[in-house]
Amino acid sequence: MISRLVASLVVQVANYCRERIHVVLSEELRRLWKNLGKMSEVDIKEHWDDVFTKCFQRIDDEVSGRVSRLAGGDELRSEPVTAENVGSTAVVALVCSSHVVVANCGDSRIVLSRGKEPMALSIDHKPDRKDERARIEAVGGKVIQWNGYRVSGILAMSRSIGDRYLKPFVIPKPEVTVVPRAKDDDCLILASDGLWDVVSNEEACKVARRQILLWHKNNGAASPLPDEDEESTDPAAQAAADYLMRLALKKGSEDNITVIVVDLKPRKKLKNNS
Repeated sequence: MISRLVASLVVQVANYCRERIHVVLSEELRRLWKNLGKMSEVDIKEHWDDVFTKCFQRIDDEVSGRVSRLAGGDELRSEPVTAENVGSTAVVALVCSSHVVVANCGDSRIVLSRGKEPMALSIDHKPDRKDERARIEAVGGKVIQWNGYRVSGILAMSRSIGDRYLKPFVIPKPEVTVVPRAKDDDCLILASDGLWDVVSNEEACKVARRQILLWHKNNGAASPLPDEDEESTDPAAQAAADYLMRLALKKGSEDNITVIVVDLKPRKKLKNNS
């Protein structure tokens, strides 16, 4: 019963992130969008660091009930989303014609399949990471080996949204990576550690590519892909994500499993005659 309650509370924070991060990110982008065209590659990286840091901090403040938020022009008093000892990992990918921009906070991971090779775009925020352990200890925290390395012997990741009882040791600041697009980019995989605990980057990319190609082979022209400006699911990418989730379960994953696959290959988009 206790484990089910904790899982339910974690879902509350994860759902809040799902509903709010893209909204807050859009707001932060509008504030700084005018300067993007004048920036070098280095400046662009710093810009994205700033944007995502502010975005994740705002979400963390809202989850913790430290700030009010605006909705439809009206200020809503923000109450804590859940208990102080609950939080969530958060991972975001922004794909445009020239770059892929990713931000990760926690132990989720983003992997790019490029030229049939995996390219990790994020590094898991684990307490035993040398730089993370140094950061935690610098502010008076401890990393303790207790069924794995944990912050204060409790949390198995060093950054998250929420978990305010472990601040300032656990922080909501994301790490951001900006990667130029390439012609041989196949797909992007965003997943929680429930996948990566049992499936390697190499296997995940191989499986995702194969499932996307298999979907197109089996369906052909029967099911048109969504237009780029439509908010609908790519069925081939969804099939790949579903398969990866089932694979993780088959391999015995005991953690939360969330998987998103983004097909980066240009494919013919058939117009619906209706």
